[in-house]
Amino acid sequence: MARYLIGRILSAIFVIWLVVTLTFFLMHAIPGGPFSSEKVLPDQVMANINARYHLNDPLSKQYFDYMNNMLHFNFGPTFRYEGRTVNDLFAAGMPKTGALGGLATVISLIGGTVMGVVAALRQNKTADYFVTFLATIGISVPSFVIATFLQYYVGYKLHWFPPVGWGEMKNLVLPAAALSAYPIAQITRLTRTSMLDTLNQDYIRTAKAKGLPGYVIVFRHALRNALIPVVTFLGPFFAYILTGNFVIEFVFNIPGIGQFFVTSISNRDYPVIMGTTVLFATLLVTFNLLVDMAYTIVDPRIKLTGRKEA
Repeated sequence: MARYLIGRILSAIFVIWLVVTLTFFLMHAIPGGPFSSEKVLPDQVMANINARYHLNDPLSKQYFDYMNNMLHFNFGPTFRYEGRTVNDLFAAGMPKTGALGGLATVISLIGGTVMGVVAALRQNKTADYFVTFLATIGISVPSFVIATFLQYYVGYKLHWFPPVGWGEMKNLVLPAAALSAYPIAQITRLTRTSMLDTLNQDYIRTAKAKGLPGYVIVFRHALRNALIPVVTFLGPFFAYILTGNFVIEFVFNIPGIGQFFVTSISNRDYPVIMGTTVLFATLLVTFNLLVDMAYTIVDPRIKLTGRKEA
């Protein structure tokens, strides 16, 4: 177990370094600079700006300086938010991004699991067809289309929840619903398929023959084994939640990290792009490691010894 965790941590560090390095050099390979879209400025002014942000240093020096600052958790000043650093943007935006992603995660896991179990227990009945139809919609329709639909009809037309903005818990309802639509659909399909397979196993028949109540058979015996494919999906699931935040925050005008990232791309704000890349790459590799550890909780027969063994 310890050897496996050490190996995964070392590989995670390598992945983060590789992502940061590729992002850094690809970003600087794009023609132009962060201030090339500004009005024509005197050469001396541009030279002072470049000197202030060390943009006139050799690229190799910029890279090693950035890596050194990153190791000290200093992501530098932003180019577009005067007087603020990337760390300031993270401090302001992370609680909002975390709240939205956390609520979407809870909705996805609970909603997808419940819908999958209901569809499996009512196989080939109205409830099964209805759940399958909703899952198909969730997989087929992009999140930004669902977001726009909810924003217009539920927000502007029905006035049930605020269509844009941030401030109260009710502001999270529509963006969290839009963000969780795709994962709910995937978890529903995985849970339904896995539950149908599990309910046909011999130990389930034995439990029924012993006269155990239906809820005990479903929740104590069947559901735990049926959740293993869902745990497998959690890695891509967290990746979707993090990256999907970018679009959803932009659509609903939520001042989170995702909106800062989208704005920084058009503004060529290198520090914000790099800092967000580092943050989300770290979160992704951490979530993937936690997902692997979750296997041992769902099924104690699985041991982390460099590979997952049943």
